[in-house]
Amino acid sequence: MGYNIKNAFIQIWRNKGMALASILAITAMMMVFGLFLILILNVNLFTEMLKSNYNQVEFFLEDSVTKEDAEQLIATIETYGGVKESTYRTKEDAMNIMRKRWGEKSYLLDTLGENPLPSSILITVDSMEAANNITVKAKELEGIEDIKYYKEIEEKLTRFSNVLQAGSLAVIAFMLIVSIMVVANTIKLTVVARAKEIEIMKYIGATNWFVRGPFLVEGIIIGIISSLLAVGATYFIYKEVIALVGKQFMTIMSSPLVPADYMAKNLIIIFVAIGVSIGACGSIGSMRKFLDA
Repeated sequence: MGYNIKNAFIQIWRNKGMALASILAITAMMMVFGLFLILILNVNLFTEMLKSNYNQVEFFLEDSVTKEDAEQLIATIETYGGVKESTYRTKEDAMNIMRKRWGEKSYLLDTLGENPLPSSILITVDSMEAANNITVKAKELEGIEDIKYYKEIEEKLTRFSNVLQAGSLAVIAFMLIVSIMVVANTIKLTVVARAKEIEIMKYIGATNWFVRGPFLVEGIIIGIISSLLAVGATYFIYKEVIALVGKQFMTIMSSPLVPADYMAKNLIIIFVAIGVSIGACGSIGSMRKFLDA
């Protein structure tokens, strides 16, 4: 092992230009993967939060609807069954809720002038089936301008998450192939430079794996360096994003972002595994033809 590690570092230094290219290619690939993963996890977290609120349906009312009209609408909706609680929110109530969500930034709402928020009816139901039934029937009621039902948003987010995952897998698969090819070409240069030495080693009885050892370790070292760089860069970028928009996102969307420290701990494991695999595959692939193995 000492022989393999020593020779691996010597080979990296001799071909530092190509080794640097390999490290940058793998680092870029894993950073893209990490950012896709962070986006997917946050979308899934927000989706789960919405699922927990399936029992609430909010009906936004037209400006012409009075409190008496709203009470009549509530009475009609309650006849559909499954209603546990109903609340009428005035435009002022909606603005007060918005101010509370915005916290210290609530003064920005003063620039809006006239209150643009609609009054609404908030219905709490006892089952998802009741929510579906009420939503379908209430669409035909006069005076209701729009309906906010978390199930519809959750379904859209789920579809978006699935498309995002499929797209990210395609991009990552392409970049994995490119990274493996770059590592393989880097190690091929070393193989060619040491062709005579390897030929002598084979003549005196060295096994294929003994010859392959330093090159395999070289690929693994390149993969580990790349993975650590990618984790550091991704963690720094994501931490800055949370510092900039984390509180605002929590206030407006009522959902937290996945913590940066939690992501970093998991990304280290994932990235090192990917980096070592890329390095190993690249080194083995570059030696197969040369060793006829």
